[in-house]
Amino acid sequence: MSTPYAEVIGDPIAQSKSPTIHNLWIGRLGLEAEYRACHVKGDGLAEYLARRREDLAWRGCNVTMPHKQAVIPLIDRLDPLAQRIGAVNTILREADGSLTGFNTDAGGFLEPLRAELAKTHYFRMARILGTGGAARAIVAALADQNMVLVLAGRDPAKARALLDELAPGGEHHAIDIAHFAAPGDFAFDDREGCFDLVVNASPLGMAGQPPLLFDMGHVPPGSIVYDIVTHPHDTPLLLSARAAGFATLDGLNMLIGQAAEAFEKFFGASPPRADGDEELRHLLLG
Repeated sequence: MSTPYAEVIGDPIAQSKSPTIHNLWIGRLGLEAEYRACHVKGDGLAEYLARRREDLAWRGCNVTMPHKQAVIPLIDRLDPLAQRIGAVNTILREADGSLTGFNTDAGGFLEPLRAELAKTHYFRMARILGTGGAARAIVAALADQNMVLVLAGRDPAKARALLDELAPGGEHHAIDIAHFAAPGDFAFDDREGCFDLVVNASPLGMAGQPPLLFDMGHVPPGSIVYDIVTHPHDTPLLLSARAAGFATLDGLNMLIGQAAEAFEKFFGASPPRADGDEELRHLLLG
């Protein structure tokens, strides 16, 4: 029988770090398996999935941009979270050849926050920058953690619609992202017993993208600043936040966390992470 394998698909795909992540874990566990990258264009999605359905060695695939929504009509069922978010980043081939779509971005994003979220807080607020596909998963994930959300985008109406769709019923706020560019001199009240989070869920600040204009005066004392951008690893937002004394989380947290969920689905084993992903991070940053 052919070696079991999974892969990541997208257009483009050469930049994907998924093969590095999954193949390190496969090697550490000594699995007879492979993880590949496959360049699939939009007009080739249907043919790709039709071929893979018939391949008994294919365990499934991760889905990256721009296919996270386009694959939905081509698969047989959606996990409830993926259906709610409206995006699929993991497809699993079931034993009968049917395809199930999942979204592991939400869980991957939350993974480094679990310890803090397990605590009891008087109040929780997250300021989220961006209204694209990644923001959808993050809004859904944080709404489920009883957080008040402030969602900022270039189009506040789009941000409002996203909140109404994914986090209905909450007292959430939609604002113009330009609000955070202006100097902030708000006198924050006592934050003891509160949990504050600032998330860049946009591509702003990524290499080749426009900068993220953000003034640290908008960040409450004791906040965690989380940037999901992975290139560069230390974004200007994270550097500014650390210089101002805030705790930070980089984009590799979400990238590795979502991969860990997908790995278990593909290969039926927990990835080896006892070293706190130190070797993996070294490889990804090398």
